[in-house]
Amino acid sequence: MNDISAHSDDPHYVNRSGWLRAAVLGANDGIVSVSSLVVGVAAANPDPSAVMIAGVAGLVAGAMSMAAGEYVSVSSQSDTERADIERERIALVEMPEEELAELTEIYKERGLSTKTAEAVARELSEKDALGAHIRDELGLTEVHTANPLQAALTSGATFSVAAAIPVLAAFLAAPSAIISTVLVVTVIALAVLGMLGARAGAAPMLPATTRVVVWGVFAMAVTAFVGWLFGVSL
Repeated sequence: MNDISAHSDDPHYVNRSGWLRAAVLGANDGIVSVSSLVVGVAAANPDPSAVMIAGVAGLVAGAMSMAAGEYVSVSSQSDTERADIERERIALVEMPEEELAELTEIYKERGLSTKTAEAVARELSEKDALGAHIRDELGLTEVHTANPLQAALTSGATFSVAAAIPVLAAFLAAPSAIISTVLVVTVIALAVLGMLGARAGAAPMLPATTRVVVWGVFAMAVTAFVGWLFGVSL
């Protein structure tokens, strides 16, 4: 589905929610998890080769895990949606009047009068009964229907691109400055991610950016502390 609204001067962005959620999740996880891994390893052992091995391994493993996890989880959601749709299809065949009454009640609860709700339910049912129940009873539309492959590819790709940022920062930094360099670069990357995500969804930038940066920094701080503890104990 494209991004064109019926009102060209007032576009809607909810049809981006599927891939945008997966993209932001993948990118955020890529930046935070690999940055945390790099910082944690560097805190325990600042040897550049150890840090790079950990960073690259985290990038590859994380991208595969993210893609596989998204595919499996969204596939489970898709299976549930299909099962609900099949139950509706069977119910419409076996008890059409009960399903019509159910649809009428839905429209009455939304504020229509009994007469209007009955007329709307009957007309929609005559045109596409299953479609009406999928949309108004189950709350499913083309926009919100789960797409496992899209989620997997989007999350895996954005994870890889985002995770490459802290890895590249660690590679270019002096051994004594790996932690500080990765931290600074990561905060900047998180801020940019927050702004891009907000812009893509036409949401307020400040809350989105603050949320991404604060939680990302918190995750890195905890991981660095754990790495420091293990480094001291060696």
